Amino acid sequence: MPRHIAIVEDEIAIRRNFEDALRRQGYQVTGYGDRKSALDAFRYRLPDLVIIDVGLGDDVEGGFELCRELRSMSRVLPIMFLTARDSDPDVISGLRLGADDYLTKDISLPHLMARIIVLFRRVEMLSGEQNTETWMERGSLRLSTDRMEVQFNGNDVPLTVTELWIVHSLARRPGSVRSRQQLMDDANILVDDQTITSHVKRIRRKFKESDASFDKLDTVYGAGYRWNGSAG
Repeated sequence: MPRHIAIVEDEIAIRRNFEDALRRQGYQVTGYGDRKSALDAFRYRLPDLVIIDVGLGDDVEGGFELCRELRSMSRVLPIMFLTARDSDPDVISGLRLGADDYLTKDISLPHLMARIIVLFRRVEMLSGEQNTETWMERGSLRLSTDRMEVQFNGNDVPLTVTELWIVHSLARRPGSVRSRQQLMDDANILVDDQTITSHVKRIRRKFKESDASFDKLDTVYGAGYRWNGSAG
């Protein structure tokens, strides 16, 4: 059965263009023009991936709110912003709310398709790793890709799929510096350096919210990031 992609975009012409392009690639596509109609449908059944515009008509922050609501419904659903709003605060806001990617509408169709493919591939990697690993333990950290759960000092840390893969990449080699490119390769995502930086900041914030003593994720300036801790 083809993957189901939902597009939430208030401009009809733009929405139909993307719908047609995705259908030509073999995807099942459903378009929505506003947050309410999309949310009503998602509460009944979630698609395999959601593409959201930030501004939805008069609802200028509607895309952000929809992302927040979707992420509360599923931590593993791939969410992508596709919008004309490209300021740093908007990008950071989208990622902080749990989006996996943030693109601008001037992106080429081949590039968009490539980003969609890597998001689906990452989900497939997660499924393929099930039953091969129970819990990875690194000192106070416990992580399971099968259960999609992360704990630190016994406290749950609510990470998205992208965040979990980044932590997994770092923690399985404690003490080793992982570059942004290596994190992208390990997490099977295709984003720019700024997006990786935003993901890492959000990961660090979530760990600190779960346990104020958290100090395991270091930035090694000019090189990347490192997980401090023992391998056992």
